[in-house]
Amino acid sequence: MSDTIAIGSALGAGLNPHRAQRVYRAILEAFARPGTVHALPRTNFPPALLPVLALADLETGTHVLEQRQDWTSVLAVATGAPAASLETAKYVTALRPPTVTEFGSVTIGTALSPESAATVVCAVDAIDGGTPVRLTGPGMVAETAFAPTGFDPALWEVRRRLVADFPSGVDLLLVGPDGSLVGIPRTTVVSGKEN
Repeated sequence: MSDTIAIGSALGAGLNPHRAQRVYRAILEAFARPGTVHALPRTNFPPALLPVLALADLETGTHVLEQRQDWTSVLAVATGAPAASLETAKYVTALRPPTVTEFGSVTIGTALSPESAATVVCAVDAIDGGTPVRLTGPGMVAETAFAPTGFDPALWEVRRRLVADFPSGVDLLLVGPDGSLVGIPRTTVVSGKEN
């Protein structure tokens, strides 16, 4: 019932410009400093939907992996962004855990058109407390440990394959239920925890 009320009150509302700007700034900071936690503003929308609400427009195809509610329609009304297949969407939002097959089928762009790759936004149970991985790469002074809860560890191997042919690849945002946000751009190397 509460999801229905949230959808009803959110339908057509979108993000006000101030909130959209805060979401955009958090995304920029998250991608500039991989592995660091940033905060999204509180709204009636699921926190993982906020990046797409702030970034999508009439020319960016979106795809939402969801369980029970029709957030795809809300996103279309709020942004004007067309729904697209998982394989062609510029923005993929996983409001439920994506499968290995789903994650592996998102578009990675090409060497000549890396900007056509997908940004994948995944809702997670928490930004910490899960299986740890190490992050290294541009934007990081030192190796950073990161341990999201509710993100299938098998997806890290899929991501490794998706970003293997830089500059093509995918950019990843993980969003907790409290609006905590971590960015992992395609330039970040993710490796397993040493035993």
